[in-house]
Amino acid sequence: MFGSLTEKINHAFSKIRNKGALSELEVKNALREVRIALLEADVNYMVAKGFIKAVTERATGEDILKGLNPSQQVIKIVNDELVKLMGSTHSKLEVSDKPPTVIMMCGLQGAGKTTMCGKLAKLLTGQGKKVLLVAADIYRPAAIKQLQIVGEKVNVPVFEMGQKNPVKIAKESVHHALKQGYDTVIIDTAGRLHIDEELMTELKEIKAKVSPTEILLVVDAMLGQDSVNVAAKFNQMLEISGVILTKLDGDTRGGAALSIKALLNKPIKYCGVGEKMTDIEPFHPDRMASRILGMGDVLTLIEKAQKAITEEDAKKLAKKIKERSFDLQDYLDQLSSVKKMGNLSDMMNMIPGLSGKLKGADLNLDERQLEKTKAIILSMTPAERANPDIIKGSRKKRVALGSGTTVQDVNRLLNQFNQTKKMMKMFSSGRKKLPFNI
Repeated sequence: MFGSLTEKINHAFSKIRNKGALSELEVKNALREVRIALLEADVNYMVAKGFIKAVTERATGEDILKGLNPSQQVIKIVNDELVKLMGSTHSKLEVSDKPPTVIMMCGLQGAGKTTMCGKLAKLLTGQGKKVLLVAADIYRPAAIKQLQIVGEKVNVPVFEMGQKNPVKIAKESVHHALKQGYDTVIIDTAGRLHIDEELMTELKEIKAKVSPTEILLVVDAMLGQDSVNVAAKFNQMLEISGVILTKLDGDTRGGAALSIKALLNKPIKYCGVGEKMTDIEPFHPDRMASRILGMGDVLTLIEKAQKAITEEDAKKLAKKIKERSFDLQDYLDQLSSVKKMGNLSDMMNMIPGLSGKLKGADLNLDERQLEKTKAIILSMTPAERANPDIIKGSRKKRVALGSGTTVQDVNRLLNQFNQTKKMMKMFSSGRKKLPFNI
């Protein structure tokens, strides 16, 4: 996410970082590079120009240039202005005073709208909402079937009436939700390859009939500045309430995220960060700014960890470490928990100081390596997992054969496990402080 932009901004600041004093020329030269980086990231020209102007005015004051740690103060100003540019605070979904809350999803074909309906439904279900998905796209081949498959994946029912009028489908879905006690309705409307009058007329009619609490525009972040043009047209016709950016994990430019709020004054509410149904995140401008500047995103990392590892699991692990009874089954459980948190390289990039430094580095973060480790452990007997010391020559050959790996792979895993146990022994003996209480 924003890899190229982060790299170029960090390069610009490397020339002024750690300097005891800064001249106005040095600040302006660094900001000129930042401006070029923003434009190359497909940020709207007027947005980039306004951003640099705001930063320059604040960063070239006498208090900054002659103050303590001037380079850090300049970077903080850039961070503050980035946050302001993207909306200052996280904008939550509105909830209707009178259920159901109706969320109307719209956008062009190919933006990932139907999949995002499922992701949003899963997210809201996890928050205790009773969600109903609505198939109102009757034109695209197999669109209804696609939403039904998505609904099955996230365990959310889909309301459909076949190829009938989409306006009638939307209206009937709200009546159905009222009768069945659904508190949230997500309507998957039709998209087009481009914006046309017929599409907009239909969307306006749906809006008039169901009075949606939210009209969310799903935008492909890979489109860069073009996505802002699309958003502007939809907003003009429908008065959208917010934006969801998809494919942000593959966007190394970031132009859409940095331009939409500034140009439309509409918040980005969520972003898609992967292909799994759990790969959706609330859009936090402050956290996004931190990522762009290569300063990590600890809060999002903590939230991912809390979802993947329950408090009860953490206490069990702490007890195992204290009693020094941590075995290969526990090791496998921890690997599975880490995998639930998402892509490992992305998680490492959320740690301050590591972001932007992992490019090309072999940190054993290969997802296939995790699968290989899992296969090796699952090929062991319960006794072997509980007491790895009994795994000698013949047992290693059997485990390697059963897991489709080599004896060298088995040896490597056992060595890694022993190193982990040694580290945990240091923790439990008090020589190192544990990250949680035991």
